[in-house]
Amino acid sequence: MSLEFDLEHLLAAWPKIARQFQDARRILLLADYDGTLTPIVGRPEQANLAEDTRQAIRNLAHQRHFKVGIISGRALADLKDRVGISGIIYAGNHGLEIEGPGISFVNPVAEEIQPVLRLVHYVLDRALGTIRGAFVENKGLTLSVHYRLAEDHHAREVERIVKDVVGGVEAVGKARVTPGKKVYEVRPAVSWDKGKAIKLLMKRYGKGGRHSGLLPIYIGDDLTDEDGFRVIENYGNGISVYVGEASHPATARYYLKSPAEVAVFFDILLEQAQKGFRENVSEERNIAHSVLE
Repeated sequence: MSLEFDLEHLLAAWPKIARQFQDARRILLLADYDGTLTPIVGRPEQANLAEDTRQAIRNLAHQRHFKVGIISGRALADLKDRVGISGIIYAGNHGLEIEGPGISFVNPVAEEIQPVLRLVHYVLDRALGTIRGAFVENKGLTLSVHYRLAEDHHAREVERIVKDVVGGVEAVGKARVTPGKKVYEVRPAVSWDKGKAIKLLMKRYGKGGRHSGLLPIYIGDDLTDEDGFRVIENYGNGISVYVGEASHPATARYYLKSPAEVAVFFDILLEQAQKGFRENVSEERNIAHSVLE
C-alpha cells in the first residue's frame, strides 16, 4: 500500500491531534535519535543529547499511560549510554535488538550473520582507507559507512566500493544495503526493519490491537524511518512525524523542521499530559507558534 501525504506542521495541527490524546488509553511515544533528537553531525560520537531534551523524555516516561522509546540505527549499548534514561524502551540497530520494560529481543538471524559482517567490515575498512572523511562503523549487528566528512566528488567512489564489497554477500542473501543521509547501512538480509520493531512494540504495549485505545507516535528523519511511518499510518489511529522540510517526500502525515522543534513538541506534550489532556489547547498552540517564529 502506497502512502503519501502533503505534510502538515505538527504544532499547527495541535488542536486536532489533541483529541487523539484525549481519547487514548495508552500512548506509545517513539523517536529516532540522530537527526531527530539531535542534529546531524559529522561523526557519530559527536551527536550528544541536549540535557533539556533528555529531561523532557524522562518526564514524559513518568507520565501515566505513557511508554516512551528510542529506535535508532546505533548499537543498543551506544544508544543506552548516550540517552542514559532508565525505564524506557531502547531499540538499536534499526530494531534488531530491543530492551525495555517487559521486553528483551534480539533478532536470531542477525546474530548468526555477525561473523559475515565482521569480514565485510574488515574489507570495507581497508577499501575506504584512501578516502579522507569516509569510514565504516561496526555496530555489531549492522555496519554504517559514513561519508559526510568526505569531499563531494568522492560520493560515487564510496558508493562503488560499498556495492563491490557487499555485492557478493547480498547475492547469497546474507546482507543488504540501505542508503541514508550521507551514510550506507549494511544490514543482515532479514525481513526486519524499524517498522516491524514498532509493530512488535505496539503488540507488546497495546494488547487488543486497534481496540486497545493505543495511540502510537513515531518521529524520524531518514529513509530508514519510512518503514515506521507506514506502520503508524496503516494502523489508522497514530501520529507519524517527519523531521525536516515539508517539501521532502515522506509517508509521514506531519512534520517538524528540526530537533529543536521536536523538543518544543515534547514540552507541549508534557504540559498537556500533566493536565490530563482535558484543558483548552489554544494557549499551548499560541506558545508553540511564538517559539517557532
